[in-house]
Amino acid sequence: MDQLILITIIIILVAAVLWIAMSRKMQNRVVNIYTTTFEQTARKEEYKKKALDFIISKGEAGNDEIKDRLGVSRRSVVRYLDELEKEEAIEQVGDVGRGVIYRAK
Repeated sequence: MDQLILITIIIILVAAVLWIAMSRKMQNRVVNIYTTTFEQTARKEEYKKKALDFIISKGEAGNDEIKDRLGVSRRSVVRYLDELEKEEAIEQVGDVGRGVIYRAK
């Protein structure tokens, strides 16, 4: 009977140690996720600022010019410009396509 109690206590202790170890691993994952998200947001804001500064310095600019200047994908430029429009920092001139340019407000 004493051996059964001892074995049960050992199993419970091992389970507790494993639980704690897994919890720390999960905590590290959560911290890494938040860190990565923060870094991505900071990088995006930096690119938006560079795009806005470029538009201000030139007076107006198109997607391709901004893409070449920032060295990012066309889709990223569209996202940045959409956000800058929503923030009312820039305005789109033209409807769609290659004729669209952006000006600072």
